[in-house]
Amino acid sequence: MSDAPSPVEPAAAPRQGRGLCLLSGGLDSQLAICLLREQGLHVEAVVFASPFFKISAARQAAENLKVKLHVVTFTHDILELVKDPPHGFGGALNPCIDCHARMIRRAGELMTEGGFDFVATGEVLNQRPMSQNRRSLGIVEHDAALDGRLLRPLSALLLDPTRVETEGIVDRSRLLGLSGRSRKPQMELAEKYGMKEYPSPAGGCLLTEPGFCRKLADLRDHEGLDSERLVWLLLFGRQFRLPGGAKCLAGRDARDNAALKKELGEGDVLLYTVNVPGPTLLIPCGAGEEDLALAAGICAAYGDHGARTEVNVRIVRKDGAEERLVAPLPKELFLGWML
Repeated sequence: MSDAPSPVEPAAAPRQGRGLCLLSGGLDSQLAICLLREQGLHVEAVVFASPFFKISAARQAAENLKVKLHVVTFTHDILELVKDPPHGFGGALNPCIDCHARMIRRAGELMTEGGFDFVATGEVLNQRPMSQNRRSLGIVEHDAALDGRLLRPLSALLLDPTRVETEGIVDRSRLLGLSGRSRKPQMELAEKYGMKEYPSPAGGCLLTEPGFCRKLADLRDHEGLDSERLVWLLLFGRQFRLPGGAKCLAGRDARDNAALKKELGEGDVLLYTVNVPGPTLLIPCGAGEEDLALAAGICAAYGDHGARTEVNVRIVRKDGAEERLVAPLPKELFLGWML
């Protein structure tokens, strides 16, 4: 029988922690990713797509950081919250607290599906007085229901330890304790990580803009918010509510005109000038004869008609088309109908 000692099994390497970080494309969310990766964690990013916020900045940031980006469709979620926000609105139709909690909850679903350990955000305590104070952060964490797996790396040292910190998945000592509205610490971190270009701080959400909210409120009060298509159409052209109740969209430029032409659906009416350059108009859901005649007059009015007293306007439906000679409507008559 041999007296040789049994070979010692090598210790298993510690498992690499895995996190999902919300990425808006702004500086704070990018820094959160850099900070986590600095301690050897595997990080992927998630962004939420809806008519109310662009995701181009997040795509660019993900490319710059060389991080995988998950795009989550969020339109139904945000419309549900606009209809009935449990924690109310901000200064406009922005349910910021509920929206952020829903985003984190949806990210939590991805976390579970993908075998991640936590969800992180770039939030900084007290950076935004209403939505990022200690109370609001607590509400978001409670409503997101991630069971201690929500991490805010930039302000973690000022907040209670999370489950992923106490379990040793994330090294709390290497997180930060930022607070307030000063950008100086973030700018210093950006320099450290070699980030040369990044967006200036801005809300970026159309639900905080009064002009857009007027159009959204009008849609809510007339057609309602159940059609995502009608919500997306709020992004295009000048918007009018005609006297008979029909909604009319008039393209401002070639991009709007092309987009509106593509949107012609069953029951819609499309109008455009034939013999002069002019806009494309879309009446989603159609219109009565009186509103249709007014829309044709608006189409003619925005056309480059010069001294012409009549403009040829083509009126297109899915089942056919017609042309009418239309007198341009005086702008002082219809500008009051603009939303």
